[in-house]
Amino acid sequence: MSANHSEIERNFGEQPIAKIMALHGLKANDLVVNSLDQITHKMVGRALKGRRLTLNVQAKILRALNKAAGKEYQRRDLFNYK
Repeated sequence: MSANHSEIERNFGEQPIAKIMALHGLKANDLVVNSLDQITHKMVGRALKGRRLTLNVQAKILRALNKAAGKEYQRRDLFNYK
């Protein structure tokens, strides 16, 4: 497997979470501060850019976003990869 093939599998481009956060006027720090889990600015940045995240990290980001936005989004609303 070439390096390019591996990179394509991990990078999915900007994710829907970026638009949702912009809609609510949220920044990465808002998610970090509102999280009851241990999430970092780096995790949020990777989520926005479309880096493949584990299901556990996706769930942490989802919970933090729901708390910060006051909404009940689903994981499929935030990420367009499986």
